Formats: sequence, structure tokens, C-alpha cells
Amino acid sequence: MKARLNLSTVPLVSHRRFSVGSAVIGILALSAMLWLSTHAYEVWRSDREFRSKQRQLTSDIARLQAHRDELDAYFNRPENVKRRELAGYLNGLIKQRSFPWTKVFMDLEQSLPAGVHVVSIEPTLVGDEVQLKLIVAASSDDAKLKFLQAIESSPVFSRLEVQSESRPTRAEGSDEVRVELTTWYSTI
Repeated sequence: MKARLNLSTVPLVSHRRFSVGSAVIGILALSAMLWLSTHAYEVWRSDREFRSKQRQLTSDIARLQAHRDELDAYFNRPENVKRRELAGYLNGLIKQRSFPWTKVFMDLEQSLPAGVHVVSIEPTLVGDEVQLKLIVAASSDDAKLKFLQAIESSPVFSRLEVQSESRPTRAEGSDEVRVELTTWYSTI
């Protein structure tokens, strides 16, 4: 017969719960450490790629800025500035020559009532628009008002401003009223 004899004074304590708990906590800590290590590596790698792209873009910007400075220096040479000014002057002349005089006169012909005639027309190119400075003479105030109303209601004339109005003496001509005005002309 076998008899189990415990000669110790303290009973045997089972540490199984502690061992299992420690193992679970250790596994969780190891998993968290692996996840954090992977995440830190991915952040480091993406940061390295970002810094590489940033260095590349910075060098591209510096290269393009140097190229732009070269071009600015080239175009600001005195001979090139003269050519640019000449080209601008010639383009302005071409633009003035391409002014549609016949269309303006046809549009004015539709707007002119009886007793009103155009004394002078002075076109000015302002950007892509044309400002007309007109001096018209009318035989009466009624004819002048009809002309101003016709210009205001015309689709090709806009922003009418009367600059001055004068009444010449009979020695200067047969016109009773002379009006100086500005209006914007649209060819569309």
C-alpha cells in the first residue's frame, strides 16, 4: 500500500491560475508589440518615401527656378526688350487697323434719327473692348433725345455717358445742339 505523506508544514498551493494569466498577458503583450513594431516600420517607410519625394520636388523647383531666372535674364536684355516693345506696338497697330469701321457706321446709321449727324468718332481700345468718343450734332433737342434713346436701347452700344453739351452760335453752323459722349461698342 502506498501512502501519500506530506511532510511539509504548508499545504501545496497551485499556481496554475497565475501561470495561465501570465501566459495570456504575455501573448497579448507580444501581439501588441508586434503590431506596434509593424506600424512603426510602415510609418518610417512612408516617411522615408515622403522625404525622398520632397527632396526630388525641392530639386525640381530649384532647377525650374534657375531656368526661369535664365529666361528672365534673356528676355530682359536690351535688344529683346526693344523687340518686345516693337512687337507690342505693331500688335496695337494691327488691332487698330482691324477696327470694324463699316460695322460701326452701319450700327450708327440704324440709331441716327432725322436731324442728327456724327461730327467725329474716336475709338479707343481698352483691353478687348472698344470705347467710342462721339461728337454728334442735332438740329433740335427732340432729335438729340431720340438719338440718345436709340443709343441706349441699341444692343451694340452700352454704358452711355454724356460728357458735354453745347449750343453753337448760328455763325458756326445750322446745328442747334452739339453733344460729346462716350459709349462702349460691342461687335458681338
